[in-house]
Amino acid sequence: MLRVAVIGAGAAGLCVARHILSRLNVFAPPVVFELSENIGGTWCYDERVGTCDIGRLIHSSMYRDLRTNLPKEVMMFPDFPFDSQLSSFLPHQEVQNYLRQYCEEHHIRPHIRFNTAVEKVTPVVTTTEGDKVRTTWEVTSSDSSGGQRTETFDSVFVCSGHYSDPHIPNIPGIKNFKGKVLHSHDYKYAEPFSGQSVVVLGAKASGLDISIELANVGAQVILSHGNARLTFPLPSGIQQSAVVKAVDEDGNICFQDGSVASADVLMFCTGYNFRYPFLDASQLGLDIQDHLVSPMYLFMMPPAFPSLFFIGICKIICPFPHFNCQVQFALAVLDGRVTLPPASQMKDEAQRQLRSRLDQGVQQRHLLVLDQDQWEYCNTLARIANFTPLPPVVRSLYEETWRQRRIHPQNYRKLNYRLVSVTQWELIN
Repeated sequence: MLRVAVIGAGAAGLCVARHILSRLNVFAPPVVFELSENIGGTWCYDERVGTCDIGRLIHSSMYRDLRTNLPKEVMMFPDFPFDSQLSSFLPHQEVQNYLRQYCEEHHIRPHIRFNTAVEKVTPVVTTTEGDKVRTTWEVTSSDSSGGQRTETFDSVFVCSGHYSDPHIPNIPGIKNFKGKVLHSHDYKYAEPFSGQSVVVLGAKASGLDISIELANVGAQVILSHGNARLTFPLPSGIQQSAVVKAVDEDGNICFQDGSVASADVLMFCTGYNFRYPFLDASQLGLDIQDHLVSPMYLFMMPPAFPSLFFIGICKIICPFPHFNCQVQFALAVLDGRVTLPPASQMKDEAQRQLRSRLDQGVQQRHLLVLDQDQWEYCNTLARIANFTPLPPVVRSLYEETWRQRRIHPQNYRKLNYRLVSVTQWELIN
């Protein structure tokens, strides 16, 4: 029986546990290590900032009024729909509730060790009879009382997410800024910023959402970004500007187009870093940077250690269906239904894929952004591991949502959808 360790009880970790528990003829029940006292990972809202009661950093980056930017019809795990009575775009509490129901339905909770930190994951390579190389994994964990234990597993799934370690770009002179500096990781709600001037750095999902929230409570927002100018309607309290270049000696913010502004708040909506303090990257043959983990075969496995799986490190994806595909592929690798190429070939393929994306003009910090490539990626996993691919309606409705979001970012969440078949959806309001 294969013993599997799962790091994290967010959506990805719960998905791993669910599929392992459905195959107890091959796998021993999983051990799920969860740093907090709750399931849900980033979907578990916590009003605290900084550290929790036992001194650990707050993991979740959820803010109070967040609603999903994808409809529940494409967010769901393919075999576990949301309550059909709910609207398509959900407050985060409903997603947390969904994950709680998923956990209970599949009897996962007894296998989760809450308030337990994974301190170290170490590969142990041995040579068996016939000179076959076998890798097992020593996992050292500590509970809230400080007690440590080390256990051996056949495989480890890293499901610790990548929305908890804030990325703060270097801005010359930032120490001169006289107002408040924070990252969206520590933003919880808009009211404290009422009547203030706020420079928001970054206009992706969180930057745009938070800017709209701030404008709606009377803040004056300068939305600073390096993308093409947003052409859809924005609240009157938001003006766009170029990228922040520096903070001058007087504490004013200088932009790349030469303009200057004073502000009460500087808020970074600049994404998150990959951090795996329990791993020795060089030992695994990996290079872990702020925005990139490489080389990774199929965006999932270090070529030298293909029984270590990173679930969900790709960005701009349909997350729960994506996790579901990766997990099914990974378990097919472990149980022998999928035979992987030699390590050298996996490494070459992973590096070639990244080089190809760089040659296409993709910036290094965006190399793990899949976006339109996610559908072929998931289909490839399904084809190799012989499981049911995602229905075409998921892609169709996902793309429609992106289209609506570009037209009117304040109103697209008012729409509601229904899946009619594996290829069709309909608008129901």
